[in-house]
Amino acid sequence: MSNGLKNIEDVIKKHPILLFDGICNLCNNSVQLVIKNDARNIFRFAPLQNAEVIKFLDKHTTNFNGIDSIILITPKKIYTKSSAALTVAKQLKGLYPFLYIFYIIPKPIRDLVYDFIAKNRYKWFGKQESCMIPTPELKNKFL
Repeated sequence: MSNGLKNIEDVIKKHPILLFDGICNLCNNSVQLVIKNDARNIFRFAPLQNAEVIKFLDKHTTNFNGIDSIILITPKKIYTKSSAALTVAKQLKGLYPFLYIFYIIPKPIRDLVYDFIAKNRYKWFGKQESCMIPTPELKNKFL
């Protein structure tokens, strides 16, 4: 995709993009949960392993190289780790927005819990050999 960076930048203007570890079973299941509960169809998705995503992050960020789980990119801000997860939860239907109350906990403490889960996610939930391939019905939600 020669215009990949432009495409990502265009998508961000209309939709927050959730970047995730495409080989992590926990991450893939979380993306499926977000899709199912994204009643307003606002989120778009891309695996962190995507070459265009890597180029975009290299171009627009300097401090996200070590993050290998989730990143939420919005027009105004880039969220990582627990802040990304809670910001996504706030936009979902059902009881998920109530999780946003955990935002009052200082980020370093929230991220300690997040990092513990992220560090053990392959051991606890397993991983796939390659990134998930979206179904034809969901293809328009993925970059």
